[in-house]
Amino acid sequence: MKFNAEQAQNGDGPYVEVIGYPIKHSKSPLIHGFWLEQLGINAQYRAIEVAPEDLGAYFTTRRADPHWLGCNITLPHKVNSMDHVDEVGEVKLAIGAVNTVFRDAENPQILRGTNTDAAGFFSPIADIDWQGKSAIIIGSGGAARAILFALSRAQIGKVTMVARSALKAMGLLASFGLKGGVINFGDKLPPADLIVNCSPLGQQGQDDMPESIFDSLAIVKNSPIIYDLVYNPIDTKFLNVAESLELDNIDGLSMLIGQAALAFNLFFGQSPPEGVDEQLRRILLDNL
Repeated sequence: MKFNAEQAQNGDGPYVEVIGYPIKHSKSPLIHGFWLEQLGINAQYRAIEVAPEDLGAYFTTRRADPHWLGCNITLPHKVNSMDHVDEVGEVKLAIGAVNTVFRDAENPQILRGTNTDAAGFFSPIADIDWQGKSAIIIGSGGAARAILFALSRAQIGKVTMVARSALKAMGLLASFGLKGGVINFGDKLPPADLIVNCSPLGQQGQDDMPESIFDSLAIVKNSPIIYDLVYNPIDTKFLNVAESLELDNIDGLSMLIGQAALAFNLFFGQSPPEGVDEQLRRILLDNL
């Protein structure tokens, strides 16, 4: 569905949206729709395509609609949406982007913005003490910012970034107060406890990682956890190689579901249902 600034306000009950340009790839309606059905909540969650030039009109229209509870935000609106909310807290300085906008519980006229990516990323590895450990981050884009924020809060000891722009990557490390360095994509990976792919490499329609990355996995020390944020396809070569080497690995659906769970609580005031994670994963896998 496309947003039209001239369309009438929605009047058929409470609803939440995910906005982006394009938006048809988003799995958020499947996730939130499943949870709403399981909990018997009478609300809608839908996907709306919002062109960059219509972002301001979108927020103006939705702010005036009492049925609108908020929205999730994907590319290319994560940065510019901060200009259309009232409160972003530390997110603006720390991560520099929002992916969730919701109404203040005490004053619905106030729109708050936050970023659930960092906590969603961290949820599958939250039971590990990362203080003083090391990580390798592949990529230096927007996703990397959220992951670096999470690792800085976990007091990670050292971060090595694999990036094409050393200057940009070093700037990111410095902005989060992290110790480490930058290597090129053709370099061997250093010892690490965690390796995260924050890049689009391996995603459907994108190039795969350089062979040097896969070769390094076979000799990298510390038996690292391999974490790939890509979820389409779910069985990336990065994860397949990790599996063949008997390395612990985490796929992109884990973060996708984790960040959605936090947003769901902000929108609807309750947590997603328990004991249905495997059922939800099957639904998502069937729709990749």
